[in-house]
Amino acid sequence: MLKQWTKGLARAAGSLVLAAAVLAGPWAAGSVSAQAGGKPASDTYVIVTLGDSLTVGYEPGMNVSSKPYGFVDRLLEQGLLHGRTEVVNLGIAGLKTGGLDNYVQAITDERAITADGIQAGISDPRTGQIGREAAKAKAVIAEADLITITIGGNDMFELTKTAGSLNSEQLTGRIQELFQQYTTNVSRVVNNLHSISPEAEIILADQYNPIPQLADKAAYPKLLEASAAFTAHVEGLAKEFSQNGIQVTVAPVAKEFVGNEMTMTHILKYEDIHPTQYGYETMARVFANSIWGSYTKPEAVEAGHPMAIIVSGKTLNTPYKPVLVKNQNFVAVQDIVNAVGAKTVWSNKTSSATVTYGDKTVVITMGAKTVKVNGKSVSINTPAFLHKVGKEHKTYVPLAVLAEGLGFDVQYNAKLRTVFINP
Repeated sequence: MLKQWTKGLARAAGSLVLAAAVLAGPWAAGSVSAQAGGKPASDTYVIVTLGDSLTVGYEPGMNVSSKPYGFVDRLLEQGLLHGRTEVVNLGIAGLKTGGLDNYVQAITDERAITADGIQAGISDPRTGQIGREAAKAKAVIAEADLITITIGGNDMFELTKTAGSLNSEQLTGRIQELFQQYTTNVSRVVNNLHSISPEAEIILADQYNPIPQLADKAAYPKLLEASAAFTAHVEGLAKEFSQNGIQVTVAPVAKEFVGNEMTMTHILKYEDIHPTQYGYETMARVFANSIWGSYTKPEAVEAGHPMAIIVSGKTLNTPYKPVLVKNQNFVAVQDIVNAVGAKTVWSNKTSSATVTYGDKTVVITMGAKTVKVNGKSVSINTPAFLHKVGKEHKTYVPLAVLAEGLGFDVQYNAKLRTVFINP
């Protein structure tokens, strides 16, 4: 499950408008609960993402009804391919390193903070609500197995306007000032995050140069030099943290954008430096390779089928395709049973299938408006039915009722039209 921090809009760079998911905070139903020591009570892999509009997933043209689909959303998909995964997105559009430092300090202190207290004049209108709930975010971060951070782009942005007019000495001097600012703020952030979740891995992204050579031939080599220097600086900082016992690695995003600025950002069409979908997918691939050592591009749903089903990281390939009935997804019960290694017993006397997995039992009766989940009746809108495929008739059941009744984690991705099921 991916959880944006709060309902509302986000703005940055004067034109950022996007909708956050309607949730009652990241600790809403479905989140894992913390045990003593701050670790999850289940085997769910918990990712917390912090940072600026790259973490939010902004693209130009978004409005109040838009839903971002950035690298964070894709990280959830990748995680679900490896097992139970939950992502909590704490991104704030327009955030600088100082703002992130202020926000994380408030989280550490378990106190509320105003929008201006996070960062004066920040344009993301969710910031006030995010700040008011900062104390609650500490428990969320304490559960994290992984924390990702994108920050520094808004600090470094001035170089895209000034690099061409500065000589080498002036540019080097200003870069060093910005690097020192980054180091001071991000070091406090990392140390505070480590104090909240000592076992969590922290991944820092470097910063890409968004300006293509075509736009400014004089500034382009200087910006590439600044970007490369930034990457080296972040890598050095991560090494220092690791030597001091804090697990910090770098997601080397910047090199992927070199020479691809016009296709990976919106700079050409909208004069906007945020990533395109191609850019966000590239970022996700870099992060995924840092986390899991691989990135799997999701397959498109077959034409004529309502959705794809992925069980324990593998696509369910079967001639008995899922069907949509009254906005509910139905699947052949035996396909799910076989995919997860459950057991099923059919009763001709009661026209029912009893499915067991571990200590969980679901009894599905043909034509009944209820199913029994661990002995308790659960109402369903549409009963199980026999569905003809070729010359065969298969028992089709509501996917969510069966999978959740057996204790599985079930997450539907509307963008991909895909259900991820993890036992």
